[in-house]
Amino acid sequence: MNRIGTFFKDVKQSRVLLLMALPATLWFLFFSYLPMAGMVIAFKQYRYSRDGFWASIVESKWVGLQNFKFLFSTNDAYIITRNTLLYNIVFIIAGLVLSVGLAIVLSEITNKKLAKLYQTGMFMPYFLSWVIVGYFVFSFLSVDKGMLNHILPWFGVDPIRWYNDKTYWPLIIILVYLWKSVGYSSVVYLAAIMGIDKSLYEAAMIDGASKWQQIRNITFPMLKPLMTILTLLAIGRIFYADFGLFLQVPRDSGTLYSVTNVIDTYVYRGLKSTGEIGMSTAAGLYQSVIGFILVMTSNYVVRKFDKDNALF
Repeated sequence: MNRIGTFFKDVKQSRVLLLMALPATLWFLFFSYLPMAGMVIAFKQYRYSRDGFWASIVESKWVGLQNFKFLFSTNDAYIITRNTLLYNIVFIIAGLVLSVGLAIVLSEITNKKLAKLYQTGMFMPYFLSWVIVGYFVFSFLSVDKGMLNHILPWFGVDPIRWYNDKTYWPLIIILVYLWKSVGYSSVVYLAAIMGIDKSLYEAAMIDGASKWQQIRNITFPMLKPLMTILTLLAIGRIFYADFGLFLQVPRDSGTLYSVTNVIDTYVYRGLKSTGEIGMSTAAGLYQSVIGFILVMTSNYVVRKFDKDNALF
């Protein structure tokens, strides 16, 4: 009874903080935890019933691992897994390096108005939809109207049919993603840099430390916890691809599937052609389980080296 009384006393004392956390808690409850019950569809041959969604789940035939077998028995299984994994590894590493570097550069700009202008310019692409970005890229790569194909003849190079040649697309995908996302990520790191105690830099300057020594011995160590946490969270979604990037930017060109097809676009195209909801649920469960394993493994490794920077 004493424990119950203590519990309610703690709740009363923290009621303001609990009320602040309530909207986020409800959001996660309704959109993250309750939908987990739908994982059972991954093991069923889902068929719609007139009696509603739950009746459809109950009445659908149990097929065990057949949906997973269908997902991984195709020739595309290796390709989509490889593309999803490798692209995200490059995105995580390149995004981290460029975001931190850009944040440090911005923090060193003494003219604050100019710094705000640069921040706004680099932050804006993040708000553009992938549909708009896809048309933007098309204006450069169009066979007959594209800017690049008008410039290449000046250098004695024949125009390239960009949307039929997969050679260049891994680089194009990476550059477009970084152009759109690095500005947003750099703002997060810039905010962390702005929170570093300025007296640390002043003491370093008095001791004769160069700018690079200040960055290496003050800025990097102070950013390390944030860099670790954001990287761990990114690793958790390493089997999730940005659907709009891989569908809209290559304009769903079939000749590019070997380098642009990822798990998310594969499931989408499968639903369009077959309507197999069970298979798409199996793919989503596969992504979630692998992501969970990667987060736990990465967090375990981080705890071994630096316990304070681990997620838990």
